Amino acid sequence: MSPLRSFVTAGIAQRKIRKGTARIFSLSVSAIFILFFSLGSVRPAAAWSPLADRLTADGFERSAVEALFARTEVRLEPDAMADKIRALLRNRSTPDSMVARLKQTIRRDYLSHRSVARARSYIGENRAILEEIDILYGVPKEIVVSILLIETSLGKSTGNSRVFNRLASMAINNDLEAVRPHLGGELLTPENEEFARRRCREKGEWAYGELKALLRFAERNGIDPLDIRGSVYGAIGQCQFMPSNVFAYGVDADHDGRIDPFAKADALHSIANYLRGYGWRPGLDRDGRHRVIFGYNHSTVYANTVLAVAEKLTDPGRPQP
Repeated sequence: MSPLRSFVTAGIAQRKIRKGTARIFSLSVSAIFILFFSLGSVRPAAAWSPLADRLTADGFERSAVEALFARTEVRLEPDAMADKIRALLRNRSTPDSMVARLKQTIRRDYLSHRSVARARSYIGENRAILEEIDILYGVPKEIVVSILLIETSLGKSTGNSRVFNRLASMAINNDLEAVRPHLGGELLTPENEEFARRRCREKGEWAYGELKALLRFAERNGIDPLDIRGSVYGAIGQCQFMPSNVFAYGVDADHDGRIDPFAKADALHSIANYLRGYGWRPGLDRDGRHRVIFGYNHSTVYANTVLAVAEKLTDPGRPQP
């Protein structure tokens, strides 16, 4: 009898849906992994073979990896790497005058009366946990909630992309020649081609590391990795952590034995823990706060907006910048 059939026959699985993610209880991690990946005789599509081989060499069970890549939900999405390289090329060619303007730019839609009122209501509804976070990490509730507002609309929009596909597609498309047909002809030039080639390799390596972290996260929490949804670049949960950051900065704040970035308590504590890990300290001046928030999301406009929203939440009468 196959492990999958044995599992079903034994009838020891209990499923619970939480934030759209299937969870399985009363099982060891190894049993869960076998449940999802126990189609050992199935071979993945040839396009995935190099990635499957690499994961196997890095310690993942071959039959589990091959079964995973053979599933119908797994699809190559070449736009994942193409979008990233396009963004890098555009940023590289941004005129100095525009860069200077961006240093002062704020996303004013997040400063609308409705948006700030929603954030203020969220603080009121979650004051106890937010005040606990302030004590534990030294991060004010206004900063944590501003980040949550911008990242996921206060936890309501955590992304619809299948994260496994996005990361696996970037990891396999680490050669510019594979990405070139999807870039469009106007951005790639002889002057920036070597830059694009190098960044393609680097982002492929980055995505591969995040893919491994995603698989470890799924295995540890008893989640089917193909059920995990997130951003187009693989960020997950209310706090929009990359999978590796779940291990580095994630907090099991509700003490249920798992770090769950889709759970409110874990996400809020994890945001503050991340900021503290990047240098947040009580008493930081505005430049210091900006530098730390930039570490959360490498965008000057993002950091400007987080600080502007937090200032509005702290002082309701403060005029908009």
